[in-house]
Amino acid sequence: MKIIKYTKYGLAALTVALFATACSDEYYDVNTDKDSPSIAPLSALLTNTQVALGAAGDFQFYTGDIMQVYTHQMVVREEPDQYGTKVDNINLQNEWNNLYLTLTDLNSIIDQGTRDEAPAYVGIAQMEKAYLLAFAVDIWGDIPFSEANKLKDEAIIAPKFDNQEEVYAAVFELIEQAKVNMATESVITPSTNDIFYGGDMDKWIKFANTFKFKLYNQVRNTPLFNAADFAALVAEDNFMESSADDFEFKHTTNQTPSDERNRFFVASYGSTQFSTYMSPWFYEILKGMNPNIHTGNPDPRIPYYFFNQLTAGQFPPDQGDAETGNPKADYWDASTGFFSIRFGSTGPWRDSSAENSYTYPGIFPTGGRYDDGEGGVMDINGGTGRAPKRILTYDEFLYIKAELMLAGVLSGDAGTQLEEAMNASFAKVDAVVAGTGTTQDVPVLTGSSDVTDFIADVMTEYASGDAAKKLEIIMTQKWVATFGDPADQYTDYRRTGFPVLANPNGPSPEYQLNNNDGFPLIDSQTVQNNLFQVSLFWPQSELNANASAPAQKNPGTYTIFWDN
Repeated sequence: MKIIKYTKYGLAALTVALFATACSDEYYDVNTDKDSPSIAPLSALLTNTQVALGAAGDFQFYTGDIMQVYTHQMVVREEPDQYGTKVDNINLQNEWNNLYLTLTDLNSIIDQGTRDEAPAYVGIAQMEKAYLLAFAVDIWGDIPFSEANKLKDEAIIAPKFDNQEEVYAAVFELIEQAKVNMATESVITPSTNDIFYGGDMDKWIKFANTFKFKLYNQVRNTPLFNAADFAALVAEDNFMESSADDFEFKHTTNQTPSDERNRFFVASYGSTQFSTYMSPWFYEILKGMNPNIHTGNPDPRIPYYFFNQLTAGQFPPDQGDAETGNPKADYWDASTGFFSIRFGSTGPWRDSSAENSYTYPGIFPTGGRYDDGEGGVMDINGGTGRAPKRILTYDEFLYIKAELMLAGVLSGDAGTQLEEAMNASFAKVDAVVAGTGTTQDVPVLTGSSDVTDFIADVMTEYASGDAAKKLEIIMTQKWVATFGDPADQYTDYRRTGFPVLANPNGPSPEYQLNNNDGFPLIDSQTVQNNLFQVSLFWPQSELNANASAPAQKNPGTYTIFWDN
């Protein structure tokens, strides 16, 4: 179809040119079809790169489908279960293609914007490039960089894979270059074509500083940490100040000409068959059922995070045997209606079809439904899908500050900072809900007694813990707050070992649920036959096509340089 389209435009341009030439010498030098320009305008290029950046690490077609399982917020029956993603996984290939196609467009913006004296566009493109390169290193390690995207200019068809630390060093330089350009007066400035900040350079600079702050937290135990530069960044004190500064891709309810709703919403509510399930491990921690973290302290965000098709006490209708009382469920909490499957399950009901029983992702992560306790069979009309893909937010920034304070790298009280971060996280849920346009009556979390009591109990637990427990609580709360954004969670776990993840090979029972119905969970039915992948496979198709590529890695042992 693309060949036909371009051929059509080419014939049209040729016809116009011939006609003009025949009519007048005045048009001899006309060789450009203004309706089909050979160079895309900066505004169009920018929007395209931002849509692509918003897809990085997202669900449905990208590596979010893998990382959401590796961080134990979702469960699947496919490859990512038991950390089993293979070298030819299509989402790995899609992510790789999306990254390098986007980098090509970003380089075009930088070159074209430099020629056109449009530093605002150049700075934004440099910042997007810095984000994508850091993202790529965080999941793959060594990647093509110095020789990448140079087929046209230098005829490089097999770009070498650069050392991951060297790429990260270039990222830090790109951020500083971006800040200079974004602070420079620009004749041509973006507006609505800038999906993230509408051309607001002050917000872009805040994001640049906050992102650099985040990266310094990741590399603080490596030679790449520059204490003087970090101190200067802190002294500059120009970071995100509220959720209004959040760096996120704002989805809409538009469905034509393309579907602009939250991808996780479309994959869940728009699917004829479930493929992604809510993690019972995550659920039990939120419920206060885990014996080692937040025990007896249920999280008020549960009905905002999950929607149960089953009401409390409702017997699973799809496959449950009412005569024997056997729910035939891999995981079902009768007290709430939460219904799912377990990580690494080999149980007899894991692969059964129970579409009218499974718990859906809720209003906060997807723009789906708030769980009002009434249940109901869900479909694509069960929500709006108008929830942002959160990439780096103000509340996440506060958790990073708490971690750095606990480590003694940043001055301040880590506990006070943790409490501020938790309050900001609950406020973020309220903001997302308000933006979905839901017709449901959804209670406001901020200031409620449930939230006040929950935070107070977490702070009591924090105060009584040693340094390791304090770090676990900070990282666990960050993990909970960033539900639906698995890229940073995947990085955080590899850096810190927290939150503690489900472990079928561990010495104690994984799950605490007991419905007292004669059909208890059997812990031996969950297994793990693969190592946790501390990085992701390079797409095998890339290695096969690139003569300069390294041999395929072992993702269970190939670590990222900041991995502690």
